[in-house]
Amino acid sequence: MGMHRHLIFLLLLFLLLLLYAPDLPDLPRVVALSEDVAPGTLVAKVNVSCSNTSSSPNVTLHGIDPGHPFNPIAVSADPVATTTFWAEVTLRAGAQLDAHQVNQYTLTLWAACPGEEEVEKQLFVRVTADQALRCDTPFASVEGDVVQVLADVAPWTPLYAVLPQPLGGLTFRLRNHDTPLMLTRRGLVLAPASGFDPSKDIQTFRLEIEVMDHHGHNCSGAVRVEVLPPRRPRVTFLELQQAVTVPEGTGPLELVTQVRASGDNIHYAILAPTAPVLFTIDEMTGEIRSTRRLEVAHTHLIVQAYNALHPTDHATATLNITVQGTDQRAPSCVPAIVVSQVPETMSPGSTLVTLRCTGAEGNLHYALEGPPASRSHFRMDGPQLQVNTTLDYDSEATDTMGFQFTATIVVMVGGQPSQSTRVPMLVTVTPVNEFTPVCPNGATFTVMETAAFGSTVGRVTGTDRDYPRDSLEYSLEGGPGPAQPFSVDTHGEIRVVGPLDSQRHKSYRLTVRLTDTHNDLDPANRRSCLCDVTVRLQAVPAQVPVCTPEVQELRIMAGLGGHQPVTRVVCQASPNGATLAYAITGGNEDGHFRLEGNTLFYLPGDLAEPHTFMLLVEVWGGPSAPRHSTVVALVVHVTPQSTAVPPSTTPRHTTLQKEPLVITRTEAVWHPVAWFVAVLTISGALLLATLGCAARNLLCSNRDPGKLLLSKSSRLSRQGRPWGCAQDGDREPRRDHESNMIVIRKQIARISPLWLPDRC
Repeated sequence: MGMHRHLIFLLLLFLLLLLYAPDLPDLPRVVALSEDVAPGTLVAKVNVSCSNTSSSPNVTLHGIDPGHPFNPIAVSADPVATTTFWAEVTLRAGAQLDAHQVNQYTLTLWAACPGEEEVEKQLFVRVTADQALRCDTPFASVEGDVVQVLADVAPWTPLYAVLPQPLGGLTFRLRNHDTPLMLTRRGLVLAPASGFDPSKDIQTFRLEIEVMDHHGHNCSGAVRVEVLPPRRPRVTFLELQQAVTVPEGTGPLELVTQVRASGDNIHYAILAPTAPVLFTIDEMTGEIRSTRRLEVAHTHLIVQAYNALHPTDHATATLNITVQGTDQRAPSCVPAIVVSQVPETMSPGSTLVTLRCTGAEGNLHYALEGPPASRSHFRMDGPQLQVNTTLDYDSEATDTMGFQFTATIVVMVGGQPSQSTRVPMLVTVTPVNEFTPVCPNGATFTVMETAAFGSTVGRVTGTDRDYPRDSLEYSLEGGPGPAQPFSVDTHGEIRVVGPLDSQRHKSYRLTVRLTDTHNDLDPANRRSCLCDVTVRLQAVPAQVPVCTPEVQELRIMAGLGGHQPVTRVVCQASPNGATLAYAITGGNEDGHFRLEGNTLFYLPGDLAEPHTFMLLVEVWGGPSAPRHSTVVALVVHVTPQSTAVPPSTTPRHTTLQKEPLVITRTEAVWHPVAWFVAVLTISGALLLATLGCAARNLLCSNRDPGKLLLSKSSRLSRQGRPWGCAQDGDREPRRDHESNMIVIRKQIARISPLWLPDRC
């Protein structure tokens, strides 16, 4: 029963608290707000009711992202109801609404009255798109939009289009009327009906335009049109005034003169007199011809040249045409033809020739006719033919003309072509050696030290600005020699003419002289320069000769006389193909053997018993230092002719199937000390003693004198005999050929460790 009372008490308490909670009867609701409303605009006004009238409620916004466009809630009391208050939601200052980014805000209003429970309700603010008329930027900016057009645009050409948002149902009005430009009903700015004046410089026109829609909304902006000079060339006469004299009696349609103007689409017309009687002009070529047979008279013509596509682009020229009688005769001039040869260094203003003309009355006028190049390089100063500009023999333009300029000197009496004399002119420009050759940059070459005689190292390439370009000869200062094993031909080719050794010289410095040729009329007038050229030697790793086989066992029968060939030492040089040298360096007792090239010969002597020779043959290639060589071991069994011949007299060549080892010896000249000479002498004596023991060991074999019984087990026999001596009763196991040769190789290594390589 007590528990039920407690529950009833709590329920009554909860209902009591509900009766004392504030109320937001206007929420939730949705408010529509246009995105173009001004900052500070009232968004919504919400009613708040409190049970206690002692103080106003506290209303705040919850759940709004930072940077929202709303001010804090402002609460005001209702003047009529004491328990009713009003909460106002307004936009912040500087707030900008954009329906494309956020089209709805959800505001959570939290209200709390003193001594009462808190209440939360939501207000939804929907942002709608602005319907006001807006002009695009930069048209609506203070400066306005800028348009640049050429002055030669056609009349009525559209220059600019006003495109406000939204489109449709718009009215365009031009506020200022001090402009030749036109504004259409669709908002297009057009060029003037007569076009722009192309003769003026940059022109600027400003148009202030107002746009209005059918709802009464409007916006305004400005357009500045800059008119630039046309890119096409203006029509211009080459000669604004001309004085022309024609002889009387000139027939109809004969050419009197021709006017020329520059520009595009040029046409010609005679402006004055408006009805020409004596002359007519070709509209396309500008040729002026007579309309009838001319008599003595004087006529003043004004000729106009204009652009047919733009008639406002035009120019005028004045012609004074005099029809003169033919009672005067032409002058006679000396020389009648001008042929001159001048150097290219002749300065402007120099006189080439002076004409002497006689036999004519009145003032003489001199003019130069011919190609533009001739008229630009030469001029007439009265009767003097002078150089006008520098005559550059080394230019391509002069080369194209063949270094010759042709023209005609016209001598007129009183400026009348009818009484004129023509003097042909031919001027040849001769070369002058003006420039010194220039050395190439970084003239460095690399060559292998094994390069053969005559091999090309590289080519020196200098430059010379005189014509013909780079006409040079090359030579080596001092010439080739032992200290400079190179030569340079006239074309700059560097070749090897001597031995190269990278051990002595890492590089060579050559001095090459560059001398120009055919650059002056005088062949003796030549210029030269000295150039430093570096030739670096690239060392080639030395390779010892490879001999096959490196150990041979041979058997021969000593002959009675003459050189008896024994064998040939077959060796292959390094890839450079150097010539190999051969020498017997050990084991040639009493000089019984001789090497001729790579062939070993036996020299018969007083040998009474069979004997075995162990020869060491050194093979090397080239004169390089240090010398890299290979040693070949030859074991030769010699049987005198009186001794029984072994079962097999055919020489056997045995090759050990072991990887050869090549010893590389470096020889140097030195002066040993005295103690070393003594040690060397003792070592030589021991070597001779060892060789004697080896010979004795070979001769002790009485079963087969031609066979070596060399093995590790033969140092001491079972009976304790000395090493190497085998008697008939001994049963020594027979060795195969390969084992026997291995033993021979070890014996040779003991005999001559200085000469026999480890790989033999």
